[in-house]
Amino acid sequence: MAFIDEIKIHATAGKGGDGVVRWRQEKFIAKGGPAGGNGGKGGDIYAEATRDIHILSQYRHKKIFVGQGGAPGGSKSLQGKYGDDLYLKFPIGSIITHVETGKKFSLLEEGQKILLLKGGHGGYGNEHFKSSTNVTPLQQTDGKPGEKGTFKIELELFADIGLVGFPNAGKSSLLNIVTNADAKVGDYAFTTLDPNLGDFYGYIIADIPGLIEGASDGKGLGTKFLRHIKRTRMILHLVSFEHELKLAGGMVKAYKAIREELKTYGNGLDEKDELIVLTKSDLVDEKIKKKAEAAFKKLKKDTFSLSLYDDASVKTLRDNLIKMLKKK
Repeated sequence: MAFIDEIKIHATAGKGGDGVVRWRQEKFIAKGGPAGGNGGKGGDIYAEATRDIHILSQYRHKKIFVGQGGAPGGSKSLQGKYGDDLYLKFPIGSIITHVETGKKFSLLEEGQKILLLKGGHGGYGNEHFKSSTNVTPLQQTDGKPGEKGTFKIELELFADIGLVGFPNAGKSSLLNIVTNADAKVGDYAFTTLDPNLGDFYGYIIADIPGLIEGASDGKGLGTKFLRHIKRTRMILHLVSFEHELKLAGGMVKAYKAIREELKTYGNGLDEKDELIVLTKSDLVDEKIKKKAEAAFKKLKKDTFSLSLYDDASVKTLRDNLIKMLKKK
């Protein structure tokens, strides 16, 4: 099942129950008077945060939600039952936008609840209208409709490590190796169209789809995936040795291009802790490898080369990740 990280739904809170016209009909009590109860309030609609990051998939085919209506008032001045509140569950990290008003809500903690729409008030029964001048009122009012609105839900992943880099930098392959995930791998750009997640000793690693120059302006897969990096604790920046062979300016130019996109997008992305991994080192000879490593040393960033076919370099990667995560 494809990972869903944004959806749009329409919701309507419950309608209030109608007030009723009723009369007291008790033995030995003449002209008992009005006894029509008020209608019950309609159910509210809430957003509730859950740890299930895949829960948005349940909204793929059901996009319209209606809260339970309040019950009509009863005789003997009984108020109608309130409609049950409706709780729509979204993943932690969801940004909920009320499309019509532009108001935004953020779900940041498990179990957090946010009121999205209020149910309608119940109508008045005829007892409400009783007065010294109106002892036998026939009036009643219908319940009010509940609030309604369209909501856009966008997920910003809460991950410990975000894998970033140009398309085909080896992010999905690395994720599969260190977490036993089953991310799709292919020898073409934008193999990953949705974020993939893996469990690394209890830490979450997110494979963020490949970025390109201009991503912060919406090019390629654009800001749709830059937002996922915003809430990762640290960045694992993958730069392929293929760039050293094919790109004028080499790997450092490729690295700086992605860094510029992070900086342009803002939200502190360029200030996160970063580990640089030079991938696909098996494609080049030792001379090219050392030249590229020397260029990155000048940046004064933690950097090491990796070949997923070399168990020793994979172990070095694991050890570095654990060390960095335990510092946090």
